[in-house]
Amino acid sequence: MLDAVLLDLDGTLLPMDTDYFVEVYFKYLFEDAYAWGYTDSALLEKGVRTGLKAMYKNDGSVTCSAAFWKAFSEVVHKDPTDDVKKFETFYATNFNKAKFVAKENPYVQETLEVARKKAKYVILATNPIFPKVANDSRMAWIGVKESDFDMVTDFDSCYFCKPNPMYYKQEILDKIGLDPEKCIMIGNDFDEDILATRKLGMPSYLVTDFMINRQNKEIDCPHGTYAEMVEYLKNL
Repeated sequence: MLDAVLLDLDGTLLPMDTDYFVEVYFKYLFEDAYAWGYTDSALLEKGVRTGLKAMYKNDGSVTCSAAFWKAFSEVVHKDPTDDVKKFETFYATNFNKAKFVAKENPYVQETLEVARKKAKYVILATNPIFPKVANDSRMAWIGVKESDFDMVTDFDSCYFCKPNPMYYKQEILDKIGLDPEKCIMIGNDFDEDILATRKLGMPSYLVTDFMINRQNKEIDCPHGTYAEMVEYLKNL
């Protein structure tokens, strides 16, 4: 039996074109944030993207959320402390308008059932660049919830994010006490999900339906459609 099956969310368990999702996300965010005083949509987007970069570069000295809000505030020239709850409310409400970007995944429940049979733990290893409430909303789009997993990573509890291998090591493997060679990472991003876990000796499977391979690198790992991945998992 495997120690754990790690599943990525966006583009994997939740089928979507990530670039299109980001475009729609900013549209709905700005509609709400305008009333909070963020009247410059370009500046708001720059603040969010700068915060995102800060999380990617985070050295583990602060949480991903702390790194985000610090960088964000420096760009928008505004203390966002009072707005954090407003952002969270957005993720619980109007953020869900973006659900139309996501495709149906008829294999979700089967995936979880097979993973439970194959491993001691089933982990939603979603890049921790969103707060928990945003994870909850996106999971609901495909009919799953936090209790369906043994762990779900988010930016308030994590100090590293993908593609830093420390995200997998410190935030998941070390916390539970898992052997990377006895786990499998299933994701759609070759850099973030495959190459990052390979550095730890963890096997992986690249889902190709909404594959991200930024530098067109040679795909040298097990790969295929989501449906083919489920069959692969069954045969492990």
